[in-house]
Amino acid sequence: MHRCLNRAALVGLPILLSGALIAQHAAGQNVPQPGSRTLMDAHNCYPYFEWWGDRIDRALSAGTPLAIEQDLGWYTDPKTGKSWSVVTHGDPITGEEPTMEQYFFARVRPIVEQALKEGNKGNWPLITLNLDFKDNKPEHLAAVLALLRKYQSWLTSAAKSSNIEQVQALDVKPILVLTGQADAKQTVFYDQLHEGERVLAFGAVHTEDKDPQAAPEILDSEKANNYRRWWNNPWRVVEEGGQPHAGEWTPEKMNRLRALVEGAHANGLWIRFYTLDGATPQELSCHRWFRGYNFGSLDAARIRWRAAIAAHVDYLASDQHELLGDEVRQFPLREMQQRQ
Repeated sequence: MHRCLNRAALVGLPILLSGALIAQHAAGQNVPQPGSRTLMDAHNCYPYFEWWGDRIDRALSAGTPLAIEQDLGWYTDPKTGKSWSVVTHGDPITGEEPTMEQYFFARVRPIVEQALKEGNKGNWPLITLNLDFKDNKPEHLAAVLALLRKYQSWLTSAAKSSNIEQVQALDVKPILVLTGQADAKQTVFYDQLHEGERVLAFGAVHTEDKDPQAAPEILDSEKANNYRRWWNNPWRVVEEGGQPHAGEWTPEKMNRLRALVEGAHANGLWIRFYTLDGATPQELSCHRWFRGYNFGSLDAARIRWRAAIAAHVDYLASDQHELLGDEVRQFPLREMQQRQ
């Protein structure tokens, strides 16, 4: 068992959370305003070929609310010419991979239907579905939109407005769908809709071609609009060089993290950071996790998990679903105990 870091090691973390913020972390909000809660974001939550098919079960075992990432590829059968979307990390795609309907929607059906039956919206959305497309083919995006419309009664949505800068209220349901920043996605998921139609997937603000070590106000200069409602970040925007070169956690790093988060929230955006792992080389190999996302030890990852939760990061991605999920659940209690 790994020892927990003591409070002295949490450089730059606030000594206390107010009672109001503790309540927000404990219970969430009826409307998921930026900064109202931190969710464990299950990175790469799908099988790789025939392995690790239980990733979604592992993620859900951490409890709701949470986020689940699904990577999507477009497969064309060379014999029939038929094409469809599959859940995959990328090439080679064989066509044997599960579809998102099979792997995600079928698995969460009992959770969603029970939530709709009970009608208690206190922690809705229970699941944020993060769609990472491996291509921006219009036919692929259109096929996924058709699937989302099939499950529209499950999905958080907003009405398309005549002016995209007019941010419409969310009709909150058990699932919220987020996707990336590419303009091709906006074309299909927003621009081609008729005014008043429901927006079912929400894009990220643009971050391409920006220096990751630029000032927070330069990195995040785009405000939320009716389609783009979140900001997706690699960890290297906080610590230069990213996870393998992170070094010691310092007050200066904590201040930068806070500035990034506060800037996003001031612009009306949810903010996500990826992917914070602390694993041994054996764990990386066994689970097909990536060295570029690894801090080298659980302690090094844990101090950053706690820093991010304290800073009110909205989505915190990791491959260590259960451990991070436990940190998110235990954070309010830990702060309360330290206050006493």
